[in-house]
Amino acid sequence: MGPALDDEVLETLFRSARSFKTFHDDPIAHDQLRLIWDLMKLGPTALNQQPARLVWCHTEAARARLAACAAGANAARILSAPATVIVAEDLTFPETLPEFFPNGAARHIERYAADPVLVQRSALMNTSLQAGYLILAARAVGLDAGPMGGFDRDRVNAEFLSDWPQRSAILLVSLGRGDREALPERPLRAAFERFNSVL
Repeated sequence: MGPALDDEVLETLFRSARSFKTFHDDPIAHDQLRLIWDLMKLGPTALNQQPARLVWCHTEAARARLAACAAGANAARILSAPATVIVAEDLTFPETLPEFFPNGAARHIERYAADPVLVQRSALMNTSLQAGYLILAARAVGLDAGPMGGFDRDRVNAEFLSDWPQRSAILLVSLGRGDREALPERPLRAAFERFNSVL
C-alpha cells in the first residue's frame, strides 16, 4: 500500500473538482488525450476486460457533428469545450480476453458465448468504471470534465460508430478548462451515516 495522497491532490481530484457545462477556449494537445488514456487504462476492470472504446471529438468539425446529436443545452457544452470524448462499450470484448487475460480466458469466453445478457451487463459495468477513471485522469492532468448522458444514442452510434456495430455510446465527457464563474453552488452530498453501513 502506498502513502496517502496529500490534500492538494485530493482537492484536485475530488473536493474542488466539479462537472462543468461551459469551458474556456484553451486548446488541448493530442499528448494530453493520450496521457488521459494511458492513466485511465490502468484502472481495474473485471478480468481485465477493458471494454471501453473512445472517440475523441477534438476538431471543431467533429464537435459540431457531435453537438447535433446532443439534447438541449448539452450541444452548447460540446461546442464550448476544446474536446469531447464519446465513451462507448464494446460487446466484442471477450475476443480480446486471450490477450488481456490469458489465464483462464478460454473458460470465460465460453461463459460469455453462452450468455449474451452477461456480456451486455459486464460491458456496461466495466465501461462505466473506465468512464470514471477517464474523469479522474483528466483532472489529474490539469483538465476539467463535464460528463453528460443527454444525447441521442442511436444517432451518435450511426454518426461515429457505424463501422463497429457491436460498439455503443454510453456517455459523453467534455474536457478543457472549465469556467468556474459559471458554476452554480455545489448540490448537497450525503453524509457518511446516511448511506453507509459498517458491519
